[in-house]
Amino acid sequence: MDVSNLEKYRKDLDKLLLEANWVTQSLMLEYLGESEFYLQLVDALGNDEKKAKAHMKDVKPFASAYQQWYSESLTLVKQLLPERLTDFIRLYEKPKTRKDITFENYKLEDACQGLRVTGPLGKVLADASSARPLLAQQVAIVEAIKRRFESSLFEIKQTVQADLFDSELDSAQHLLKAGYTRAAGVIAGVVLEGHLKMVRDRHDLGKNLKTITPIIEKLKSEGVIDLPQYRQLQYLGDIRNLCSHKNSDEPTPDQVLELISGTIKSVKNIF
Repeated sequence: MDVSNLEKYRKDLDKLLLEANWVTQSLMLEYLGESEFYLQLVDALGNDEKKAKAHMKDVKPFASAYQQWYSESLTLVKQLLPERLTDFIRLYEKPKTRKDITFENYKLEDACQGLRVTGPLGKVLADASSARPLLAQQVAIVEAIKRRFESSLFEIKQTVQADLFDSELDSAQHLLKAGYTRAAGVIAGVVLEGHLKMVRDRHDLGKNLKTITPIIEKLKSEGVIDLPQYRQLQYLGDIRNLCSHKNSDEPTPDQVLELISGTIKSVKNIF
């Protein structure tokens, strides 16, 4: 799976979880009615009636809001968590064998149709409020996808990136053999910095660390690398800088070979 597709899925999941909050509010508006929903909104917003009125305008009718959210969520569940697809659909679709509508068998599809069931003396037996726990379960399934996805995203990225690093290091070795010493060193240096950035992200050390020196300083202070690894990375970083700056001395083939072999070792041993 391409890394760009992984990022797309992550953005889609973030969007769906954000929209789930609005869909939940739409459902509340459906069964509470405008007056009661408004009163609860005013209370939630610290008695700010102006904000409550403005917020009310953004809450869409439940049927349209939910159907769009459900369709988009269904696609992701099918792709990323297929073992929960049946559960996700079951929470929406009314049972084909259902004869009477009760609280227990009321579904989100019923809420979309505005179905309301009353018993003797007009007592409400089931209405859109019966669908709230069902919607909560669907949202929980999407949240489960998000958690699983985030936990595996780095591993997937690392696998894809490792293949790319191997290819680039092969190119660096070929360039070195062909006599393009500086170019080979530049490529190896880019791979080294790219890998260290992945290690930085895995340990959540901050995106503000953008180059080799601050990254390895932080990795050492956090105990991710030991002193010999730190000193080796410092040395490799110096060779990388030598290759990257044309106004400096020319790197030797032996130095670039050390940079390539040291980068290969770092990619395999520093996580």
